[in-house]
Amino acid sequence: MRRTASCVLNTALAAGITTSILLIPTGSASAASDSDGKAVGIAADSIAATCKNHGKNYVVRKYYRGPEFYTLRCGTKTWGWKHIKARHGWNTSMDKKISAAIWSGEPNGRGGFSTYTNSCPKIEKFRTIIGTPAGKNDLLTAYKVDQTRAATAARC
Repeated sequence: MRRTASCVLNTALAAGITTSILLIPTGSASAASDSDGKAVGIAADSIAATCKNHGKNYVVRKYYRGPEFYTLRCGTKTWGWKHIKARHGWNTSMDKKISAAIWSGEPNGRGGFSTYTNSCPKIEKFRTIIGTPAGKNDLLTAYKVDQTRAATAARC
């Protein structure tokens, strides 16, 4: 059977469309990456609507620390985004603090990362804890550390 130029072109176009469809990321935040330490995923102010329509294991954000990443899932009242929102509040500022703690914070001995004041002694300002029933690299919680307790630490 003889192939015409039109037939060859149509076949090539169809193959290209099929290939491009396979490359389009779908679903949760897992398709994107960021090497600058910024959070990747749906907008911080859109998570409530997203979690309303998805299960507890749905990934809504990824936070990077070098090549490694930590995920924020919709979660439940005891872990993940729903927990953080109910117990500690959620907004773009909280999202940025989580991102900063994971990207450049110090390991805190609780399986997560914390940011500290630039003083002597340094005082913990913000803490993340990693590890949930859904995964060892999932964000369990994140919160501002109580400064009144931390202020009683011994001076250098």
